[in-house]
Amino acid sequence: MITAIVLIKTSVDRIPEIAESIAALDSVSEVFSVTGTYDLIAMVRVARHDDLADVIPGKISKIAGVEATDTHVAFRTYSQHDLEAAFAIGLDN
Repeated sequence: MITAIVLIKTSVDRIPEIAESIAALDSVSEVFSVTGTYDLIAMVRVARHDDLADVIPGKISKIAGVEATDTHVAFRTYSQHDLEAAFAIGLDN
């Protein structure tokens, strides 16, 4: 699974509607409304690198009100949830 973090600039008067449209896309797992240079951050998860082109410029960038995107592809994923699950293997409650 390939994870991309997509930083998104939008029309500020339509942030909630744009976020909902992005979140409705199949490969988008979360959308965050944030402060700072960008208005939204979307987490995109796909099976192949080529699929990123279908989702980011092919769908996200074409949503009305999306002005710009900046994509970062993750090399590895580290999460507290994954660590807890790994340490819990074989333990009975």
